[in-house]
Amino acid sequence: MRLKKAIGLCGLSGLFFFLLSCQPIQSNKNFIGEQHSQAESSPVEIKIKKTNQYGANRKGAKDNEQKLETFVAEKLTGDYGIYTNYLDTDQNEEVATGHEVLSESAGLMLRYAALKQDETLFKKTWETTVATFNESTQFSYRFSPKLQKRYPVNASVDDLRIIRGLAEAQQFIPGATSENLVTQYGSRFYKKMVNQNKLVDFRDSQYDITNKSITLCYIDLKTLSLLPIAVEDKKALIDAQEMILTEGYLGDQFPFYQTRYDYTQKAYIASEEINVIESLLSILHLSEAEKTKSQSIAFIKENVEKGTLYNRYSKTGEVLDQNQSAAAYGICAMIASEVGDEELYNRAMDRMEASQIHDPASPLNGGYGDSQTNALFSFNNLIALLAYQY
Repeated sequence: MRLKKAIGLCGLSGLFFFLLSCQPIQSNKNFIGEQHSQAESSPVEIKIKKTNQYGANRKGAKDNEQKLETFVAEKLTGDYGIYTNYLDTDQNEEVATGHEVLSESAGLMLRYAALKQDETLFKKTWETTVATFNESTQFSYRFSPKLQKRYPVNASVDDLRIIRGLAEAQQFIPGATSENLVTQYGSRFYKKMVNQNKLVDFRDSQYDITNKSITLCYIDLKTLSLLPIAVEDKKALIDAQEMILTEGYLGDQFPFYQTRYDYTQKAYIASEEINVIESLLSILHLSEAEKTKSQSIAFIKENVEKGTLYNRYSKTGEVLDQNQSAAAYGICAMIASEVGDEELYNRAMDRMEASQIHDPASPLNGGYGDSQTNALFSFNNLIALLAYQY
């Protein structure tokens, strides 16, 4: 089985081609105690539903998880965060490569530490996240240590992962956050990333402009429900975004989802390909809101069982890329936990773990990548880690 990262996760590879400017990074590790005006926000009562804890019952899970966590800590983590790739590059491509770091990775690791109830890991990850990515109005999506370049653009899906990690930490790691960080950062996010119930993909902080569309896998309904805003505003936002997400359903024959919705055209943007990671994340977000289509779950179960969950499809379900992603099976395990299907969880984890490297002679030992070329993507490894906590 050939397992590779699905190309163009949630549209990031296509959204930031215009990035030419940068800001020098400045350490601000004391930001955790900084005060911000909360005049336009309301207190939020954080209620995080623990998913079915199937990972704790899984044979061999603790050993495989520990090997992966050790690999990430020792081989994939630097002073600024988690490397995008194991092998370094010149770090000057349109998309992040090499030892560049992404707020995507920071958010996933925050969630992992919070759900694991590892206060030490959480605090360390949070301090690095703030120092590396935080700007006055948003989190940068990308930083290049080699170029000392912080990109002045965020990705709403990554900001929401960070906010979700903070919320889960407040619930499961008492005292881990002395300030109400969900209120602080959730309020900031709502002010900059939502306008008239329209959640957007990204914002350029240098020019204070946003795009005019939303990628469906960015619509994290659960985290939107945690934003510290008035009840009526929250309901209007979630109703609007849930409609965009649910109406992006492609149909029972191929029960995945459209890629992107354009607010100006009031239509879904035509896409020739459906990225498996994007659609699975959309299904995960729907499952957290108990809005999952039974046809989607049936499709996932069938293809997890057969080991035929491929990276890219046409809009009618024709396979366009027979490579597979460890992350795809990890997300399937999360979906299984949300819908209460332990058999599907275990089968998806079997598929995921089949590509974990168990070779003491390999520098990638314990991780997910290509042991022949040492090619490796942080997303696969962090999704795999997170799946153990479901």
